[in-house]
Amino acid sequence: MNTADPADPGVPQRNPRATRRTPPPTTPIHLGVLLPTGIAQWAKTDDPRDLITLGRTAERLGFTSLFVNDSLITPRIEALTMLAALAVTTETATLGTGALLPFLRRPVQTAQALASIDLLSDGRLTLAVGAGFPGRFGRPFYDLSEVPWPRRFARLDETVRLWRALWRGADTFHGEFHHFTGLPPALRPTRPTGPPVWLAGATPTALARTGRLYDGWLPYPPDPADYTTGLHEIHEAASTAGRSPEAITPALFVTVRIDDDPRSARAALDDYARATYGMPLPELEKIQAVAAGTAEQVAQLLDLYVTAGARHLVTRPAALNLRAQREQLERVAALIPGLTTPSSPRTRVRPGQ
Repeated sequence: MNTADPADPGVPQRNPRATRRTPPPTTPIHLGVLLPTGIAQWAKTDDPRDLITLGRTAERLGFTSLFVNDSLITPRIEALTMLAALAVTTETATLGTGALLPFLRRPVQTAQALASIDLLSDGRLTLAVGAGFPGRFGRPFYDLSEVPWPRRFARLDETVRLWRALWRGADTFHGEFHHFTGLPPALRPTRPTGPPVWLAGATPTALARTGRLYDGWLPYPPDPADYTTGLHEIHEAASTAGRSPEAITPALFVTVRIDDDPRSARAALDDYARATYGMPLPELEKIQAVAAGTAEQVAQLLDLYVTAGARHLVTRPAALNLRAQREQLERVAALIPGLTTPSSPRTRVRPGQ
């Protein structure tokens, strides 16, 4: 199973009583794409260097962000290496991680690498971070990294705090997990506070931590009502901490497949789920946001999350070779005008319909 997607233990249960809705968007909706850096999404004849071409194509088609995920237990192009390549070959798109697992790397070295990517991309870096899936899906990462499993979420928060301290020029740092005296001068990223850091996770503790500490939220709840509820909790936590809720970017990670025939779309997404996660689509859509069907049906489902409050949608095209990935990019890109400008209301459909 690919454990590099946005992760925190558990997924909020569907809440039929959650009826709160945010006002219609007053800012453009950003549509991004997760690039297929794992070999499970490549054909045997695919050239990994074509990932750079795919990123450039996505930027040309109008996607405003290019994301990559992170893993040690599934073969893939390493996340920061991929972003470094994109930093000098793309021009306008935000470069993001969904989600970076900081415990896989030494924190001071990682701060240097992230500042380097941010500078090479002229300040286009955004980081979504996570502590990994719970239980048997996350423990192998920690074993390989020789990092203790207990207190992993506190370790994540402290690591981000260390990064920010280094980027501000701190020469000492003393926390629960990291202790440094006489730190050498660190490379400074474009912004004094460093690149924005989002949290991937949707448990109650993750929502509270997002509101208190992070610049954005990147979950993948299968029910838009849960997105609304989670965003409300984040805003409450932010207000309690003296932060402006508007300072937190509400994002969404969603797997999409567009075909002319809805049954073909679901069949292709089922193939993708089995190849990527080792589970059938009916199981995957219980724990992750997915949208499969015609272009109109997928647009309707994405609209539900926009109504729920999402403003940056990171889409993952469900395709198992780079040629099919490009075809899906073009289909998803055709939805951009309807998401970023006012349009007449679409007929609403339920997720999974």
